[in-house]
Amino acid sequence: MITDLTKEHPNKTLWRFALPLFISVIFQQLYNIADSMIAGRFAGEHALAAVGASYPITVIFMAFAVGINLGASVVVSRCFGAKNYPDMKTAVSTAFISCAALSAALSVFGYLFCPLMMELIHTPDNIFNDGVLYLNIYIYGLAFLLFYNVCTGIYTALGDSRTPLLFLLGSSLGNIILDYIFVARFHWDVAGVAWATFLAQGVSAVLAVASLFRRLRRLPGKRSALFDRLLFIQIAAIAIPSIMQQSVLSVGNLFVQDIVNRFGSSVIAGYSAAVKLNTFAVNSFMSLGSCLSSYTAQNIGAGRKDRIPLGFWAGVRLALTAAVPFVLFYFGLSRQIMGLFLESRSHEAIRAGMEFLRFVSPCYFMIAIKLMTDGIIRGSGAMKYFVIATVPDLILRIVLANIFSAFFQSTGIWMAWPFGWTATTALTIIFYRKILAEWKTTD
Repeated sequence: MITDLTKEHPNKTLWRFALPLFISVIFQQLYNIADSMIAGRFAGEHALAAVGASYPITVIFMAFAVGINLGASVVVSRCFGAKNYPDMKTAVSTAFISCAALSAALSVFGYLFCPLMMELIHTPDNIFNDGVLYLNIYIYGLAFLLFYNVCTGIYTALGDSRTPLLFLLGSSLGNIILDYIFVARFHWDVAGVAWATFLAQGVSAVLAVASLFRRLRRLPGKRSALFDRLLFIQIAAIAIPSIMQQSVLSVGNLFVQDIVNRFGSSVIAGYSAAVKLNTFAVNSFMSLGSCLSSYTAQNIGAGRKDRIPLGFWAGVRLALTAAVPFVLFYFGLSRQIMGLFLESRSHEAIRAGMEFLRFVSPCYFMIAIKLMTDGIIRGSGAMKYFVIATVPDLILRIVLANIFSAFFQSTGIWMAWPFGWTATTALTIIFYRKILAEWKTTD
């Protein structure tokens, strides 16, 4: 279902639009968490640590998927808001061609440099080979990852958050079932986790692409061209800063993983489980921010900038509501949650994961507001602000993790998170207010 986000009050349209997308992200993260749970429970602590040690490297590839998702989403949203359907269809084909080229380049990069990156972050010898094995299989499915994310961005741009949800419901259940079969029954260990993800992403990507092209054929007007250089530049103008921002965070996570790796495979295993749970929460808030990006871009395309602050406050209320259960469960039930990933005898791993969750979860209310503000900034195209606001988080998290861990061991690493999030949230709010002031000046 295609939705025009430029008419109804955002309290109605955003909640209705965001809910299916929010649920789809929950299911997407659930099968990521299922990877870790099944690895930890059926293949052991070392398998969980191997998947966890490779995770920051997979996030680098995910940064490109998120970037091209956002670039395609914002440009298609503007064309859709302006009812310029021929250019909108050309923007879609331009995004797909760009995605194919990018996936080829990233696959080559991954094959050549992933083992080196595992060495650079001092991955312990007892989990190194399994970590590299997981990454090699993951790289086979990079094209699926990128194409699926482009489709999701385009569906969001058209105001359709239900179709991606249906794909994810199927792929998430399939991934969990395959995880169990490959790891618990076939005993493929880390390789089984990777192949289950590969197959789930592949099916989801193929179905999403086929469905999207059927949807576009129903819209009026023919594509003006297969590839348009100016539309590509517009997509890149959003995608590249987004990729840079996500990549900077990913590189920062590699430095953090390097610090974590100094404390051995047990702490790595606990951090692996806890950071997946943290990613679950943060990505859920990011999905709501993506709704605000589409809302902002559509309204700018329709000449309705006056609706942006209304959308911002509606988004903030939605995000804060979503943050409540994460804070309650992660802080209050951290031991029970970590027990889902690890056997009771893994005391040190459980302790590390519990400490991480208890340090970061109270800050979810703050980071939820930050990610809603990010959504407005991306949708408006002010990408320089989006990138600049990332830097303090990166620097503070790495520097303070190094300093605090020298005094408080692994606990000191988790203590660095709130400082970085506070700085980046403050900067993002300042930039949002600056954008509003610029609009008042130009109008």
